[in-house]
Amino acid sequence: MTMPKILLVEDDHAIANLYKFKLESNDYAVIIAVNGLEAIKEVEKSLPDLILLDLKMPIMSGEEFLRKFRKITAYQDIPVIVLTNISREEAPKTLWHYGISGYFVKAHNTPSDLLVIINKVMN
Repeated sequence: MTMPKILLVEDDHAIANLYKFKLESNDYAVIIAVNGLEAIKEVEKSLPDLILLDLKMPIMSGEEFLRKFRKITAYQDIPVIVLTNISREEAPKTLWHYGISGYFVKAHNTPSDLLVIINKVMN
């Protein structure tokens, strides 16, 4: 059985590596993209099973990525969990129109907390 593939879209290398280590040590394959534009290219290349998406990034924000990503029919069923430091209250209201599967505030939770959410979404 192949490991589920997670695309982690995060521009902070230290944070990306922290989550990558946690996920890989729990049998997930992790691909990192540093902005929304790179994420679109990665989705086309490797069709992930789940996307973890930061909102504030250079070149293309998480919200812009979602807007483009959800227009592509082939990607409609790929779950997206927003992984950010923007509180739910401050998040763009449009996020929920794009069918996100979860909202995770990095500063208020641990990588282990994220793993619990990922396991729920994946099963």
